[in-house]
Amino acid sequence: MPASIISDVSGRRGALDGRIRTMVPGARLCGPALTVEVRPGDNLMIHAALVLAQAGDVLVIDGKGCMTSALMGELMCAHAQAAGIAGVVIDGAVRDVAELRVGDLPVFACGSSPNGPTRGLAGRIGYPVSVGGVSIMPGDLMLGDDDGVVTSSREGLDQILALASRKIAAEGQRLQDIGEGRLVYGWLEGALKDVGALSQHGSLQALVSDFSGSPDGARH
Repeated sequence: MPASIISDVSGRRGALDGRIRTMVPGARLCGPALTVEVRPGDNLMIHAALVLAQAGDVLVIDGKGCMTSALMGELMCAHAQAAGIAGVVIDGAVRDVAELRVGDLPVFACGSSPNGPTRGLAGRIGYPVSVGGVSIMPGDLMLGDDDGVVTSSREGLDQILALASRKIAAEGQRLQDIGEGRLVYGWLEGALKDVGALSQHGSLQALVSDFSGSPDGARH
């Protein structure tokens, strides 16, 4: 399911800040979060998390948004892939981007830096973290694609997925309508009236007729 759909049916909550982007265009990520908190520029706890992770986990790393040093690169990502990890989300930097782009591991990060990290400071694994401005609990669903990353708690997940399925079907119908020339949204007239952009006694069809028949300078 697209990350945008999950965000929409979750009340437009749960989307990580847009600065966290895919390093592997076209890659799709889905799985439960294994949360990791590190000190800025240090990746010791990520090495530990690579050993503790179960197949299918998504490493979700609170790197404090630090961009001065890459927290992961080609070697650690190869380790993650060999361990069956479903992907990596880092609020921080990575490196070896050219190699990551031709790999199969979904990697999402704020950007890249050629600097390597230190490896000598303690952090935490399996605790709540803040990544991309969103609080994430261990086990929360992580979903990522070219639009970015969204997270959803396990509570109510069945309902979220059901709503997402219905929205996907509705958007498919809307695309069909567009392709067949049905271009007026059924909800638009009511929404315009609600905000006062159209009088309560007016109609969208009349507005369209008036607009299309007016000189360009008289359009409002």
